[in-house]
Amino acid sequence: MSTGLLLMIQKSQASKVVKVPALAESITEGTLSRWNKSNIISGEFFLRYEVGDFVQQDEEVATIETDKVDAPVNSPYTGTIVELYAKEDDTVSVDQDLFKIETGGTPAEETETTKEEAKEEPKVEKEEPKVEKEEPKKEELKEEKEEPKKEEPKKEESKERKKELKEQEKIPSPSPPKTDSKSATTLYGDREDRHVKMNRMRLRIAERLKESQNTAASLTTFNEIDMSNIIDLRNTYKDSIMQKHGVKLGFMSAFVKASVFALQEIPIVNASIEGPDGGDTIVYRDYVDMSVAVATPKGLVTPVVRNAHLLSFIEIENAIAELGKKARDGKITIEDMAGGTFTISNGGVYGSLYGTPIINMPQSAILGMHATKERPVAVNGKVEIRPMMYVALTYDHRLIDGREAVIFLKTIKEQIEDPRRLLLSI
Repeated sequence: MSTGLLLMIQKSQASKVVKVPALAESITEGTLSRWNKSNIISGEFFLRYEVGDFVQQDEEVATIETDKVDAPVNSPYTGTIVELYAKEDDTVSVDQDLFKIETGGTPAEETETTKEEAKEEPKVEKEEPKVEKEEPKKEELKEEKEEPKKEEPKKEESKERKKELKEQEKIPSPSPPKTDSKSATTLYGDREDRHVKMNRMRLRIAERLKESQNTAASLTTFNEIDMSNIIDLRNTYKDSIMQKHGVKLGFMSAFVKASVFALQEIPIVNASIEGPDGGDTIVYRDYVDMSVAVATPKGLVTPVVRNAHLLSFIEIENAIAELGKKARDGKITIEDMAGGTFTISNGGVYGSLYGTPIINMPQSAILGMHATKERPVAVNGKVEIRPMMYVALTYDHRLIDGREAVIFLKTIKEQIEDPRRLLLSI
């Protein structure tokens, strides 16, 4: 082979080291949750990449779990994985070596090597049992030769054991622990404890919630809303909105619009405390970035609807639907959750009747929605059955007084009970 061809092969199959990419602002490390793979070979589904696997450029190779999101790691080259520098569940930092890839080649090379390995593996499996069968035979022969020589000691041992047994019969031997353990298993059945390490997102959520409780002077005020008019509005126009805009009309858009109006009327609820030693400065905002709590398999996340004060009902519903889908699919990014001036949490979708939400720091308040239930209420001196919802506002009493909190929640109540106010801004 000529030297020119060798140089061309070396250039086309050069080894490259792929490092951990930048995860997000202020995040310097994460946990390697898994090596991804989605190739189907010989009818089997492989979930993890291994040394020798072929990858395409921009193919997702690994997933790194951070405090807030799962960050994918894509291969910048097409080639074969030569070496993995980290194992699953290892902590990796930005710019750390993650894996080595030999660029070039084709997927056919991978299939040929796997076929050769598959042919060689059964040969090893057939040889092992033969060795296991031969060894016991030699040991048995040795034991058979040695046993006749040791007949007399056995007789002496049997006489001594008889004496010991007679002495043990005279002494009472307590055995309640054995019966207790058996009775315990029959009473409670087979049970076990499973210890599972908390993922980074759950740890971060726990840390943030505890930080909120330790920092804010949290207080909760309650009210109830007659949902009759907003339900009628939704039932009247939901089909038309679906046909024209392709989005379901829910209650979240109405509560976002009502909250935006209340925040503009009482701007202190949209403010926050910043500064050293717990804060010494109030930051007022003339815009509303609405955080919406979304439950995911890994924990609660709060993606942000930007400039909610400029959006219509339909635009708000579209934004919430897109962010919710990204969160449930694990594709939410740090940028989707950064910021936020006020949060709405809707525990009513799970049937919650009453609750006190925890403030999403550094915000100063959070609105909690709950389930709509039919209850008897007094209307114009008469008892009527109406669909009612309890709402809760948890606020930081360091910044927001009780008067502002009560008026804020009452404003939301008035907007929802008479949706015409949302259109007239009154």
